[in-house]
Amino acid sequence: MILGVSELLKLVKEKKLVEGLCERELTNPEGAGFDLRLGKVWEISGEAFLGINDRKTVEAQLLMEYKEGESRIFELKPGQQVLVTVIEKINLPKDITVNFWLRSTLYRNGVIVSGGNGAPGYSGEISFSLFNSGKCPVKIEMGARIIHMIFYEIKGEANVYRGQWQGGRVVTKKIEKQV
Repeated sequence: MILGVSELLKLVKEKKLVEGLCERELTNPEGAGFDLRLGKVWEISGEAFLGINDRKTVEAQLLMEYKEGESRIFELKPGQQVLVTVIEKINLPKDITVNFWLRSTLYRNGVIVSGGNGAPGYSGEISFSLFNSGKCPVKIEMGARIIHMIFYEIKGEANVYRGQWQGGRVVTKKIEKQV
């Protein structure tokens, strides 16, 4: 079952389900979830490896970061892929999972997100890959709403997140064993 905004706001207040929500999301969220804002943009380089037991991600260098009160614009060029981290942090209990969706203004302009699922028990920052598959540059102001998240209640047993991304790191530092 999808959780509605009244239940979500209660969980934000009582359990810190989402930390760092802007005033708009705390007083008048849209739909049945919350929008997340662009906080950091990372340039990626190097090479990645995903093996049966080992893995290594690309390298990431911070290009731009949101600073309250400053207007900063990031331009995502055609064919460019970046990692982004949102301002907000999540704290999922063992009976809730979340799905992430790109806001329609971005996909209407050719931007693709790596969307996905937040596992029960995950706590920390959230990062995504953004890719401009279009023919035109897309300018995004730091702090703009880019992702919508929808929360689902889990019926029955669920295993909590036990992976190495707990806390919100963006990339691996070296080859590491998968959990």
